[in-house]
This record gives sequence, C-alpha cells and structure tokens, in this order.
Amino acid sequence: MTHKVVATDKVSNSGLRTLVEDDNFEVVFAHDSESAEFGSALEAAEALIVRSATTVDAALLDQGPELRVIGRAGVGVDNIDIPAASERGIAVVNAPSGNTIAAAEMTMALILATMRHVAAADASLRAGRWDRNLFKGAELRGRRLGLIGAGRIGAEVAIRCQAFAMDVIIYDPYLSEERAEEIGSRLTELDEVVTTSDVISLHVPLTDETRGMLDEAAIMRMKQGTYVVNASRGGVVNEDDLAASLESGHLGGAALDVYEDEPLSEDSPLRSAPNLTLTPHLGASTVEAQEHVAVEVAVNVAAVLVDGDLSAALNKDQLSN
Repeated sequence: MTHKVVATDKVSNSGLRTLVEDDNFEVVFAHDSESAEFGSALEAAEALIVRSATTVDAALLDQGPELRVIGRAGVGVDNIDIPAASERGIAVVNAPSGNTIAAAEMTMALILATMRHVAAADASLRAGRWDRNLFKGAELRGRRLGLIGAGRIGAEVAIRCQAFAMDVIIYDPYLSEERAEEIGSRLTELDEVVTTSDVISLHVPLTDETRGMLDEAAIMRMKQGTYVVNASRGGVVNEDDLAASLESGHLGGAALDVYEDEPLSEDSPLRSAPNLTLTPHLGASTVEAQEHVAVEVAVNVAAVLVDGDLSAALNKDQLSN
C-alpha cells in the first residue's frame, strides 16, 4: 500500500528524502497551500506536512477526508487546530528538537543586536552619517538574564548567556530545580524575573495563560532600561504596550522575531517604535534547521502511517479515547 503525503510551505525536499525514496510513500510537493494543485493533492492524502505559513483549520481538514496525520516541520503548532484534528481522528506530530540551536542562536543575535543598536547604526551609516555618539550600547557581562520558559531553546540560551558572564534566572512552572542547576541557572518566580532582570527573553508557547503576559502592567514593573526579546510566539507580548513603553523610554530596547499577526501589518505601531529590532520570523530559518525539522517530522509521520505508532502525537490522549 502506498501512502500519499502532501508537503507544503516549502518544507525541505532533501529533509523528506526518507519518504521520497521509500516505495511505501508518494510525496507531492505543493508549496503554495492556496493553489489548485494543493487542493487536488489533499483530497487523497493520508498525511499533510506544513511549516508555519499554512493554517490547518477545520475547513482545510474537511478538504482531506483521508488524512490520518498532520506533521508540523517545527515545534510550534498554534497554526494547527488540534481539537478539530482530534475530532476527525487525525494525529498531530511535530519536530520539537530540529530547530533548537537555530532558534537559540537567533535569540542571541537579537539580544546582542538590540543592546548594541546594530540595526539602527547600520541604517545611519548607510544614510551617510557617522553617529557614533548616538549608539552607545550595553555589555552583557555582569547583567541578569531573565528567562520566561526554559525548555529546549530556553536552556540553550541560558548556556550561551553564561558564556557572556551573565547571571541567569528562570521562571518556568514545568522546570525542576535540578534541571535549572544543570544549565547553571536559578529557578525563581515570575515576579523576580520581571522586576530584577536586565534582559528578559521569552520562550513559551502561545496559550490562554501566556497570551499578552507581558502587557503594560508587567512592563511597568520592569526596571528602567530593561531589554525585552521575543523569538518564541507572537501574542505573548502586547505589541501596543511594548511600543508605548519604548516611546516613553521606560524600556532600554526590544527585539522581536514573532508577531501576533504575520506578516506584520503596515500600520503596526512597532514599525515606528524607537530602539526596536524587528525580523520576519527567522528563528528557524537556517539551512541546517530546515533540514533537521523535515527529517524529524518525516520519521514521525512515517511511524503513524506505517506502524500506527502514536507515541509522538501531541494529541495521542484524545485519539485513544
């Protein structure tokens, strides 16, 4: 029996080679999920592999009556309606570790860029100016990093920031004190992270509990001159409140790689906010990461289709009921 798999959102072709080269699978690459080619292929597909561009909602699932598994080539699954998939008996799997290093390194790039005004200095120089006095930055050494969330990516950020001689504290209700100690950090409460950190970096999924968790009230409790970095999920930072705090000068700077609505709207207040570095969701955009997440999700998709193995399914408990 041949299992038909549709891959969209420009998932790495070479990363899916274990499926492409296996006679048990027919892989169709339809990189635009709005295309007629995609819709036609989905009708008979047993598996759909996406990145973040395609919203897998109930309406899309209805177009794939044969679907048995949705694979997310990456860690975040907020673009997939898991309850709707579960109702249809469709497993949802992801690739939780393939882009860990890429995302951690992107976070470090954003921390350094915002504290040293790299983007603004570059723009100034290209405009013909030599404004050295305008771009006096701050060192990481001796400063406190506060992590909100310390799973795979947050842990790697913690390790790297210690190499810069930073003091690292963590708020993560799912992390043990032993694990925090293993990565050279200290577990604490959210209040201490918010009120005592010099740099705050978020590494949490978007849930009802985390949505807008850094709003005006939280930001105003931060020390004057604190830096905020978010390369996790858009929506966990209130963008209007962040822009206002940068305009007022309360925050020293911020850097964002993710947004509540993507692409970022043309009238977003973030576009004109000072001391803010913006990048278009590049956390997992390395050659290596795209290869790794495709390889990882291919293994998990194959396990569901060939062996009925749901051990990697995020909704396995719902499917077993």
